[in-house]
Amino acid sequence: MNREHVHFIGIGGVGMSAVAKILIDSGSTVTGSDEAVYEPVASYLTLSGISYKTPYAAENIPTDVNRIVVGKNAKLTKENNAEVREAYARGVPVISYPEMLAELAQNSEQIVIAGSYGKSTATALIAHCLTEANLDPSYFIGAVPFSPSESGHTGTGNLFVLEGDEYPSSNEDPRSKFLHFSPRHLLLTPLSHDHLNIFPTEEAYLAPFVELIAKVPADGSVTVALSGELSKKFLADTNRNATTYSVSEGDWHASNIVYGAPTTFSILNNGKHIVDISTQELGSHAVENIIGVAALLLGQSLITAEQFAGAISSFKGIRRRLDLKSTKTSVRIYEGFGSSIEKAKAAIAAMKLHFPDRRLLIAFEPHTFSWRNRGALPWYDSVFAGAAEVFVYEPPSHGAGTHDQINLEEIVARVQSAGIKAVGVENAEAGLSAIAQTLTADDVILILTSGDMGGMVEALPKLAEEHYPKQT
Repeated sequence: MNREHVHFIGIGGVGMSAVAKILIDSGSTVTGSDEAVYEPVASYLTLSGISYKTPYAAENIPTDVNRIVVGKNAKLTKENNAEVREAYARGVPVISYPEMLAELAQNSEQIVIAGSYGKSTATALIAHCLTEANLDPSYFIGAVPFSPSESGHTGTGNLFVLEGDEYPSSNEDPRSKFLHFSPRHLLLTPLSHDHLNIFPTEEAYLAPFVELIAKVPADGSVTVALSGELSKKFLADTNRNATTYSVSEGDWHASNIVYGAPTTFSILNNGKHIVDISTQELGSHAVENIIGVAALLLGQSLITAEQFAGAISSFKGIRRRLDLKSTKTSVRIYEGFGSSIEKAKAAIAAMKLHFPDRRLLIAFEPHTFSWRNRGALPWYDSVFAGAAEVFVYEPPSHGAGTHDQINLEEIVARVQSAGIKAVGVENAEAGLSAIAQTLTADDVILILTSGDMGGMVEALPKLAEEHYPKQT
């Protein structure tokens, strides 16, 4: 790829910033813009040497730009955004970030990770394992990892690890992002109906995955989880030879699991012991992610079992995937990425598994379209099982006109009808006040959102530190 000046409209997104970093590594000049840029992306862009402007404005686009990348956001249309209109008026190519990624990866051996949940962690695990094995892969992770140290990297090796997303590429391109890639190796994490505003039926949701698996060459590899509610149906319908995995069944599975800090278990392939694992990651879904990564990396002999075990033991996870928010309070506070029911259930199950004797409080924001869609109301009948109390933050209003949006009162009523104590909060101040009234020193707080709850994500740990500082 020739070195050029690329401008990103919507650079504050985790995916967009990661692609921008890969371009910087490749020698290109990168600028960007967004309505606002929040942490941790703001610091990531600064450390990567990427300048950006806020808010959106036509004059943000430099005069010498060669190409413009436009993100997938309800605010990034030609109709409602002057900077996007200017991008198309410039006469230079305007593309989506998966198109840019596909170009960057076109001469590499691509490992694509897709699925409904677990894909960001699995992608980070693969990138970390290959890096620790000194293979220096290129990689794109659609989240901010602790391991490896960055979400986007251009390596010297021939492997390119790509997190693949089924969501549309841009407001101008309805193709799923991952359909721009050319996987040599494909890892499909559990499949469950998601993004109901885009894929109203299970068949519509699975359709792009069918296209994706068909792109893997006959001499490539396909590894598929069995645990998703749609996984076995998908596998049967595709009629594709695949390696299967889960915690308890499939070609690759676990035995002798002991949950704790750390969690230990053995990985088996068709009943044969392969390697013993120790991990600091929480929950059975974390064990499953590790098994899936083992099935791909060890099954394809990309690294050794010894290298794999060593890398897993040093893996520190990714932000917003059950990372501990504070070590300065006796209250255990973790943040999970609550963008779908399956991710929320997995995070809640992990809390109950590791802290069975502590009361579980959940601070929840129905941030994604899926949670706010009327078709998702039945999700609230079961998702919070095991919680002592749920604090539901006001749903955001962006894009509300594009689907049948439910309101805060409806969500709270539905949770309460399931027998769970629930409180609706309209802003961060109200949420912090409500939690402070019930919080005790031995509680566990699970934050579930893909937004920031108006600042509650950062304020909650400080509240706990103030009320219940950890005794030294």
